Amino acid sequence: MTDTQQRAAAKAFAKNWKDRGYEKGDSQIFWVELLTTVFGVTEISQFISFEDQVHLDHTSFIDGYIEKTHVMIEQKSINKSLTAAIRQADGSMLTPFEQAKRYSSELPYSKRPRWIVTSNFQSFYIYDMEKPGGDPEIIQLEDLEKEYYRLQFLVDEGNTNLQREMEVSIAAGEIVGLLYDALAKQYVDSTTERAMKSLNILCVRIVFCLYAEDAGIFGQHGMFHDYLEEFDTRHMRKAVIELFQVLDTKPEDRDPYMEESLAQFPYVNGGLFANEDIEIPQFTDEIRNLLLEKASADFDWSEISPTIFGAVFESTLNPETRRSGGMHYTSIENIHKVIDPLFLDELKNELKEIQQITVQRTKDKKLRDFQKKLSNLRWLDPASGSGNFLTETYISIRRLENEVIKELQRGQITFGFDESSPIHVSIDQFYGIEINDFAVTVAKTALWIAESQMMKETEDIVHMNLDFLPLTTNAFIVEGNSLQIDWESVVPKYQVSYIMGNPPFVGYSLQNKEQKNDILSVYVDEKGKPYKTAGKIDYVAGWYFKAAQFMQGTTIRTAFVSTNSITQGEQVAGVWKPLYDRFGIHIDFAHRTFIWDSEANMKAHVHCVIVGFSIAPNQAKRRIYVDGRFKEVNNVNAYLLDAPNEFICNRSKPLWNVPQMTTGNRPADGGNLIIEKEDYEEFIRKEPQAKPYIKKLVGSTEFINNKERWCLWLVDVKPAELRKMPLVLKRVEACKQDRENSPDAGRRKLAETPTLFRELNNPASFILVPKVSSERRRYVPMGFLDYNTISTDLNFIIPEATMYQFAILTSNIHMAWMRAVCGRMKSDYRYSANIVYNNFPWPEPTAQQRKKIEQTAQAILDARALYPDSSLADLYDELTMPLELRKAHHQNDMAVMQAYGFTKGSEAYKSEAACVAELMKLYQKKVEEIEKR
Repeated sequence: MTDTQQRAAAKAFAKNWKDRGYEKGDSQIFWVELLTTVFGVTEISQFISFEDQVHLDHTSFIDGYIEKTHVMIEQKSINKSLTAAIRQADGSMLTPFEQAKRYSSELPYSKRPRWIVTSNFQSFYIYDMEKPGGDPEIIQLEDLEKEYYRLQFLVDEGNTNLQREMEVSIAAGEIVGLLYDALAKQYVDSTTERAMKSLNILCVRIVFCLYAEDAGIFGQHGMFHDYLEEFDTRHMRKAVIELFQVLDTKPEDRDPYMEESLAQFPYVNGGLFANEDIEIPQFTDEIRNLLLEKASADFDWSEISPTIFGAVFESTLNPETRRSGGMHYTSIENIHKVIDPLFLDELKNELKEIQQITVQRTKDKKLRDFQKKLSNLRWLDPASGSGNFLTETYISIRRLENEVIKELQRGQITFGFDESSPIHVSIDQFYGIEINDFAVTVAKTALWIAESQMMKETEDIVHMNLDFLPLTTNAFIVEGNSLQIDWESVVPKYQVSYIMGNPPFVGYSLQNKEQKNDILSVYVDEKGKPYKTAGKIDYVAGWYFKAAQFMQGTTIRTAFVSTNSITQGEQVAGVWKPLYDRFGIHIDFAHRTFIWDSEANMKAHVHCVIVGFSIAPNQAKRRIYVDGRFKEVNNVNAYLLDAPNEFICNRSKPLWNVPQMTTGNRPADGGNLIIEKEDYEEFIRKEPQAKPYIKKLVGSTEFINNKERWCLWLVDVKPAELRKMPLVLKRVEACKQDRENSPDAGRRKLAETPTLFRELNNPASFILVPKVSSERRRYVPMGFLDYNTISTDLNFIIPEATMYQFAILTSNIHMAWMRAVCGRMKSDYRYSANIVYNNFPWPEPTAQQRKKIEQTAQAILDARALYPDSSLADLYDELTMPLELRKAHHQNDMAVMQAYGFTKGSEAYKSEAACVAELMKLYQKKVEEIEKR
């Protein structure tokens, strides 16, 4: 079904079921009609089951279960609440979701749902069981025409073929690893540049031969194996060298008297076997057995996925080399998160619409035009690595072309095309830039393998043999530093349709000297000078800047995978403001933060975003993806929110008239002024005079987890008193020596005051805000402390703050702002005074509203006090948060929202993203007011 058809079907379905729906009589009809008419399910009886028994202490029935997509449905009658508890047969009170969860717990693990959907015919509440404790997504029946795509998970089945390809490809990578290690041992010195390059080329050639014999490219199955089997270990090296020479020689140029076993091999071309000046070591019995048994006789290489295998193959490189280069490898699923919204969804929809045409002559013309369009597109991956983005894109485009060929063929055996070959799409349309020479070779080989596999699929459609060898196509993948070379030297920009990829992930604090220089040479203004913030942005930002430059005056669209840090905190303005102000980019779609794993041996658990952007006008609705499902919005800003294009800049003072937030105290003492919990009692026993100078010390960990730690706070100590405390004096002397030995001049200066911390912030009372807090908490734990506690520099403090200010800062409004604009440490919140607090838009409450807010703040503290033995970590864990505290926070949230004018039913009340959008409008207004002064 096309998008237009699905929208129409969803509209008709919603109209048909408006204001109707009885749990017992209508449930099955409702779901059958939804799945068949809106989502195109054909064999409905095999797709969804109803009333499956589940045995608790009594027999119950699951309203609906879709095994293929792991969805459980709990249906209620129209107007029944989906959040209120309902009395069960056993007397317990459960919400519909809790009822479904209880059913789930009684199912075998393999059948437990990924998704639980509760419905009352007018609303769908969708719970993702990968996110326990998370709020449900809510879709209203009346909005189904616009939001049907958010229910796509009902029918999206896991691709079993892809799973098989993945398993085979990873197994193939393990074989390559064994071969690589065995061959490396045979080099005189495998660490030399020539030896390492030769080893990489040798592995690539062997893999191509293994694949070619299993895929039938060489002619008959097992040719490579049978040829090698003729030679014992001592002669195998020479046999391999001779084979490589033959594969690189045209039949007419070969020795007419060569052995038949060599002469039967075809000419490969393409340069894969061209360089004969490589170092090939002597083989061993281990290598011979690996090649003939494990790698050949026992394994079928024709089943590998070239996309996955390219990444796995590259994992045979030294892991340290891979890590320092910032390279990570993307799964096929994640590649499609980039290429589907960038171009593939649009092309698929275009083909679907052509397939709906009933006039055959018109349809055939449209199909041929569409095929020509596919053959004219060009893709550039400026950080191509092992080519997995290019390879998967080639496969996807060729599959579209094969659909076209199948439509034009109409099942006929006679080939119905005028051209000599039905295939127009070529790997010549794919361009890449990659700094690693081995990766360049792997990428080209992966594309050739993909070309072979797709040609085989075409042969099955047209019922004729197509010649794969000799290779006549070649992907244009250039070896070089993408941030140093001119991309137009690889491909003229007017030829490029799309740019894509996953550039290296290297944080600004982890960049080596060359990488820092790369960024400073790329992120420059019109006068060629580096932007002030260029030294504090991630390495990946260089690709965004060069892509924005490259796209000028074109219709190119770009999408990159990136670490989420470029869309958070201080980096947002540094990375994105030049792209908006200077190049006029706009974000077309974005995947918000997700954990991104690879198929390589060393999996890279990275918190990523995907950003698709362009410069040319784009009238299509913008999309924000969360957990694979998207929402259409009017704008996507650099924080990946549906909000205005504002940049929250580093600000030293608050925009609003509120107290200054400052950092806690940095000891800078080498640990000598700190008394750990286990040492405290012994220290006091031996040095009782020190007790008046000891205060509780809290960093973020101590504050949140209620851990005891102490420090010597010697601000007011007199020299005579200090000399009476030898243990204290000993610690002061050690602190002095630590500071004197520091390579930092500022710290050496502190040796003049060895009794003191670097900062001396000890107000009578203050609000403490941890700098880092878990993303699993809805609220960042904050609290009031007094002068008896010293905060370290791992916290922020607000001296002499009020209950009103505490209430605002601990509200869901401030938490929403913080989540949107703060930086992250991995995925944890990294609070910032200069970004989060100083830019936060404060409300202007009435006196009555302010009084109410102060009361709800006190209620939060009172609720905490009910649990004196529980830490803030215990109290703010979403699983263990006490009901009294949750209610107190809810009441505080309501009071604060009223102060902002976010009334019940408003978008800002219902949605955190909408709330942040309103806050950004307030921020924008305030900044404009200040600029006018």
